[in-house]
Formats: sequence, C-alpha cells, structure tokens
Amino acid sequence: MFEPTSHETVQLTKASVDQCVKCTICESQCPVMAVTPLFPGPKYIGPQAERFRLGASVDHSLDYCSSCGTCTVVCPQGVKVSELNGIARAAMKKGHMPWRDQLISRTTLMGVALSPVAPLANAALASKPIRVVAEKVAGIHRDAAMPPIQRHSFQSWWRNHHSAPGAGNRGTVVFFHGCAGNYFEVETSIRAVEVLEHIGYRVLVPKQGCCGMALQSNGLFDTARSWVRQLVADLDQAPRDLPIVSTAGSCQGMLKHEARLILGVDDPELAAVGARTWDICEFLLDLADRGELPLNLRPNPMTVVYHAPCQLKSQGIGHPAVPLLRLIPQLTVVESGATCCGIAGTYGLKREKYPIARAVGQPLFDKIVAVSPKLAVCDTETCRWQLRHHTGAQVEHPIWLLHQAYGLSQPESASQTESSGSARTGH
Repeated sequence: MFEPTSHETVQLTKASVDQCVKCTICESQCPVMAVTPLFPGPKYIGPQAERFRLGASVDHSLDYCSSCGTCTVVCPQGVKVSELNGIARAAMKKGHMPWRDQLISRTTLMGVALSPVAPLANAALASKPIRVVAEKVAGIHRDAAMPPIQRHSFQSWWRNHHSAPGAGNRGTVVFFHGCAGNYFEVETSIRAVEVLEHIGYRVLVPKQGCCGMALQSNGLFDTARSWVRQLVADLDQAPRDLPIVSTAGSCQGMLKHEARLILGVDDPELAAVGARTWDICEFLLDLADRGELPLNLRPNPMTVVYHAPCQLKSQGIGHPAVPLLRLIPQLTVVESGATCCGIAGTYGLKREKYPIARAVGQPLFDKIVAVSPKLAVCDTETCRWQLRHHTGAQVEHPIWLLHQAYGLSQPESASQTESSGSARTGH
C-alpha cells in the first residue's frame, strides 16, 4: 500500500499527477531508460502508475530509477516525477529493506570507521579478492567506484586552522561541507575555506552531521528525516542571518527542496536554512556579477571538461561553475553536455545496477578521455568518484582551479596530475 509522507506531499502528488499530459519528454531524456529494458521509464512508473499505487501494488521495476531527477527538470508541465518515484520506492521497500542499502546509506559511519585505518582501508578497497567477497556477501559490485579514504577529517584540520590575514573584511559566511567533504573530499573543503578567506570572508564551521540524502534515495525516510532535522539544528548554531556556502552539491539539494518534497519535512527552520544555502560557485559568481569578486587571477593555459551533476541541475541555479571558471585567463572550459554520469549517489555501487550506471556514463567518460584526459571538474563527490574510476583522470571540484588561480596552490604538472589520478582511482 502506498503511504504518502505528509499532507503537503499528498497535495503535491495529486496536483502534480493531474498536470501530466503524457508528452513523453521525460522518457526521451531519461538516462536509465536509454540503456536498459529493466526500467520502463519515468512516465510509466511515475504519474501513469500513481493511480495503481493508491490502492494496489507497486511495479518493482521502479527500483531501477536512479533518482537523477532529470524527468522532473525537463517536464514542461511541472510534474514532480522523480519525487513521486522516490516516495513510491520508499513504500515499496518498507518492511524488507536490504541491509546493503542500509549500510551504504550511512556515509558518516563509513568515514568514522575507516579514517583511523585509512591505509589499510584503501588497500582493501584496491584488493580484487576482497572486492569479490564484498560483492558476494554485501551486493556491492566488485568494480564500483569507491571514495578515497583520508587519514584526517576536515573538521580535525579546522580545529587547528588559523584564519588568513584579512579574513572578515567583507563579512562572514557559514561553510557547509557535508559528510563526504568531512571524511573523503577533505582537500576540497580546505581549498574552499582558503578561497573564501582569501577574498575577505570570515568562515564559521559549526559541527555538522549528514543530511540524509543517501538514506532518502534508498527509501529510509524515517532516519533521513531525523538526520536532516539534526543538520538544520547544527547549521543554526551559527547566526541565522549569515549565508551558508557549500561545496556539497547533493546535500544542498536536500536542504533546498528534497527534504520537503520527498520526505515531507515541513519545518520553518528547514525552509529558512535552505533559503540561505548557496552553492559555492553560485555564491562566487554572484559576487562577480556585482563586481565584488577579486579578479587578480593567474592564467591557466589548459582545457578542462566540466560536468554539471544531476543534483545541481535539480536546484535550478544553472551551471554557475562555467562562467566562474571562464574568468580565469587562458582557461578553456568545455561543458560535457551529458545528462548523467550514472553513479546517482549509491545507485552505481550496487551489484545489479553497476552495469547500468556504467552504460549511462559511458558517453561522458569518452568525452573526458578525448578532450581533457588529465583533469576534469565536477561539483558533487560521488560523481567525481565515478569519473575518476572510469577515466583515470584527476577529477576535482571547480574550486580547485579557483584556488590555483588565486595563487593559493600551484597548478600541477602533467606527471603530478597522472599520479594524483592514479592514487585516487586505483589505476
């Protein structure tokens, strides 16, 4: 039986379904439907099947939806197709949730457990026999992209950090790093703080937990609701009139709309936090548009592919990294044009979905290898892991190039880039 998550979600669902005119635009753009017959498409599984969910059964092909959100973004009628599917998946899995899905949804737990033994953990993740056992026992594909385990967290770096001279001259911001930015993409979080301080901002970093995005996408709604509410309380430790700036592309979407539209969390505190949350490239580009961003940027004569991840597209902010990076002299930015990299958070880690995720991302992998095989940029963590794994390139957040352009770090040579890419991907 389909059980909506709140009164607001019920109203959203009904109104959204009524707006569907069966134009099939969502199906023409669905990256999963294009590569496998196992998923009949967002229109069929979403608004078309909704009337059956209200009193009958749920088609289990729904589980092959990757929750990339493309269907909602492209729908000309405003139907919340992806949101409908997310709610239905939670109802479908209620009472028989695979323990694998529960395990891989807890990113913070993985970080806490693996960081103290980072060298051993990375060696284990690079071991084919161990990965084969993990596939058979846990259902995590032996070749799936896994995050780089770091020895120290961002929060441990922050506790010993001293602000740069001049930080605070322009004001104060709150930095939201997300759990992946705390445990796995530590250098990205560090570079973000250093750029913000370099251009004159004092940075506050309250202790913060996970947003629950992975839990929500796997149908673990109750736990996801409690986690996102706790995150809102964490971020509210800082003054509530300050902008929240983030490098966690997926987590921003959780705060801005997914917790409300999918989980049914209708808290005014969540709404307030979401309203003042900025993607870091969006924040810096807004400064540039107002003539307030320092433009003493060093030239960088190279070409990079930029991939806009699905979770960023769903926030309706465009691709702010592209015009921002094009402010760097001599840097050529080539947009990927790809719909999705395939990983979709934890989707591409699963044994039965890994081949689909790889097929979805293959055109993007090919473009990176052809255009910028040494370095590419992307805003979200899991997408970077997927791209590193399948291309062998160094794939970083756009803030890395801004960090270099401000002279806060040196551009890496080709040999350094190859070494870094190999170390991260296991190639």
